Amino acid sequence: MLFGKKIKKPEISFDPDTQYAIIRSSICTGEKVAGFKSKADGHFTEVMLIRSYEDELRFKETYGIDTIKPEY
Repeated sequence: MLFGKKIKKPEISFDPDTQYAIIRSSICTGEKVAGFKSKADGHFTEVMLIRSYEDELRFKETYGIDTIKPEY
């Protein structure tokens, strides 16, 4: 449990065999979006906006992810 908040069930499914987690970061605005990228065709599925380190931790905990690859 993260900072006393209840963890929601994942709304979007994650399959580590066919996808990997990334954080897309805009060079211009600095906006960060967490999601999953397909290993087969590179399709990105947006899951949540990352506004703080706590958001990143919540994303990792919700989907059981240890590391996230940044992408610019």
